[in-house]
Amino acid sequence: MKFNDTIVAPATPTGGAIAIVRIEGERALDIADKLFRSPKKGVKLSDMKGYSMTYGYIYDGERRVDDVVVAVFRTPNSYTGGDMVEVSCHGSGYIVGEIVRLAIAEGARAASAGEFTKRAFLAGKMDLSQAEAVADVIAAENRAALTLADTQLRGAYSASLATLRAELIRLASLLELELDFSEEDVEFANRSELLALLNRIDAEIERLANSFVVGNAIKSGVAVAIVGKPNVGKSTLLNRIVGDERAMVSDIAGTTRDTIEESVTIDGVRFRFIDTAGLHQTGDRLENMGIERTHRAVGEAQIVVQLCEEPSEDIVTTTPEQHLLRVINKCDCHTAPTPEGWIAISAKYGDGVDTLLRTIRATVNTEDVMRGETVVSNSRHYEALLRAQESLHRSREALTMGISTDLVAQDIRAVLGAIGEITGEVTTTDLLSEIFSKFCIGK
Repeated sequence: MKFNDTIVAPATPTGGAIAIVRIEGERALDIADKLFRSPKKGVKLSDMKGYSMTYGYIYDGERRVDDVVVAVFRTPNSYTGGDMVEVSCHGSGYIVGEIVRLAIAEGARAASAGEFTKRAFLAGKMDLSQAEAVADVIAAENRAALTLADTQLRGAYSASLATLRAELIRLASLLELELDFSEEDVEFANRSELLALLNRIDAEIERLANSFVVGNAIKSGVAVAIVGKPNVGKSTLLNRIVGDERAMVSDIAGTTRDTIEESVTIDGVRFRFIDTAGLHQTGDRLENMGIERTHRAVGEAQIVVQLCEEPSEDIVTTTPEQHLLRVINKCDCHTAPTPEGWIAISAKYGDGVDTLLRTIRATVNTEDVMRGETVVSNSRHYEALLRAQESLHRSREALTMGISTDLVAQDIRAVLGAIGEITGEVTTTDLLSEIFSKFCIGK
């Protein structure tokens, strides 16, 4: 796809030593030449080869704006597939604004959020899942999240989906061929082989869908709710983990009346630790509101740390998908041995906290992510996979029951459509606008 207009935007935030301004489109080189002057006579950006750089100055008439280094990228071998110029200048917000203003004065248009990546997608430089991974790479705050996004950006996820899609297309084509010869009552596809293929595809889609639990947790941060009765040391533990006096600590019961959240990265994975109000019976309305939020935090957490001063019955209800860690605090005051399945710590002095953090980290299996395996982290992809799985189940049932071929083919087409939504073979203008509106300007 070729774009007739030329766009410009800063590609870096202000405040750093160096900033980059991107100009992309049919007139990118022409507009850049009108702003740029080289110390070497006769040097023009429009004469330069792609993947080359040169030093010079940006001018506003006869006023020098800044010393710059300009990189030239030629179509089709650029990020977007079109001609592109990247101007590296000093990081002053004023200088960046001047370069953008001058480019617009020469005929460029201010780029919208994510427009460079949107052009790359529309030009076929990447599929939609890879385009979304660009934003995830930028937002990654730890090693696991970056590895997850980078695997998707490099196309491993797309390749896995492409293999599924190719098998489904072959299956659909055989069924469609049967429909063309329906009056002759012929079968071009062996039903047992078709069913085996559907089972294999269904197993792969189920694996991808199941990986969302880990993928989403790594991308968004693993929620860890610290719960217990009043004054067991929940806030002290949060402060110890964070390494700062984040939560207010006192001997007064009910000091924590709202949830307090802080993020900590442990061995490449971000965990969101949530200090909660103490669980007990009270007539205080504000405390009860805090306790309600505690139960809500427990329901949304992947890991629940139940803090007690001595071994006791569980005071919260968790699901099989959640990890419940039973922890005894104030071990510096205890002489009794720690029961099996419990972790003894002193939140005040730090004893045993490293063991607790290692146990928390061990609950998140990142081996597949670190090996570059396909792991789903995008909720839009997850919902599409669930729709695909539902259609697959209908098609398998139809084949088993000997239902009409046209109904089976219809369900197979629905599966293809759902997978196509992930990679962008099937999309709408509204969907693209929603996805790229979440990008930063200049990317």
